[in-house]
This record gives sequence, C-alpha cells and structure tokens, in this order.
Amino acid sequence: MSSEINQNKEKNLEEALTEVRKLVGDIKYGSVTLVVQDGVVVQIERQEKIRIK
Repeated sequence: MSSEINQNKEKNLEEALTEVRKLVGDIKYGSVTLVVQDGVVVQIERQEKIRIK
C-alpha cells in the first residue's frame, strides 16, 4: 500500500511539473504558484502581468 501511495505521489509530481513547464514557457512576466497538501500538488495558479512601456 505504501508503494502505491508513493507511485501516486510521483505521478502527481510529474504531471504538475509538466504543467508548470508549459505555464512558465507561456508567461512573459508573472508567477506560477503551487499549492501543496499532504505532499501532493492540489492546485497550480498562474498570474500574468502585462508590462506597458
């Protein structure tokens, strides 16, 4: 059972990292925030800024 939990956490982390890579690649200015609960990523927030020169 412990092994199954670790596999699920590892899969969750890989999915989160894939999503973070996409978001970071799409943002020119801003931030990406991960919300973690019990060692599992439960939410990813993206905040984008638009710079006016």
